[in-house]
Amino acid sequence: MTELDVSVIEQQARQAAAELLEAAKLHPGDIFVVGCSSSEILGGRIGHASSLEAAQAAFRGIYPLLQEKGLYLAAQCCEHLNRALIIERDCARQYGYEPVSVHPQPKAGGSFATTAWDNFQDPVAVEHIRAHAGMDIGGTLIGMHLRDVAVPVRLQLDHIGQAILLCARTRPKFIGGSRAVYDQEQR
Repeated sequence: MTELDVSVIEQQARQAAAELLEAAKLHPGDIFVVGCSSSEILGGRIGHASSLEAAQAAFRGIYPLLQEKGLYLAAQCCEHLNRALIIERDCARQYGYEPVSVHPQPKAGGSFATTAWDNFQDPVAVEHIRAHAGMDIGGTLIGMHLRDVAVPVRLQLDHIGQAILLCARTRPKFIGGSRAVYDQEQR
């Protein structure tokens, strides 16, 4: 991978995260989940060409924006770790998530989750979360980690590198039937 490729991946990840953050209207302490196939970013097949460099570039594009807004990043691991998530211990405590014992590696957990583990202050792995918004880079299937009502968000970008990009925000459930009044701005 050339230096230009890395800078393009970082810029695309930053642009996508910024657009999603604008659409999602998250609050400090909310969770932003990212599933990222570095293999797909480079044009390979998910799980077959893991690249720490590509994952690190995507991480550098996304993580600082989340930190500025006081948001937690949840980095989804690959299927070899049952799509567990790497989060900060403070996030696990705040939301009551039970840590599990595993340390991601590029070929068992994925390069993005490994990068998160290496960059977080006090990382832990958990099995389940209920994130407020998320980015799926390369068909990693983050839907299981979003709150119940996920709303697709279309961005100007639809790829990071060669990986397809799908994004979502969530909202509270609408309940009460035809006479109910809903607050469309509530997140």
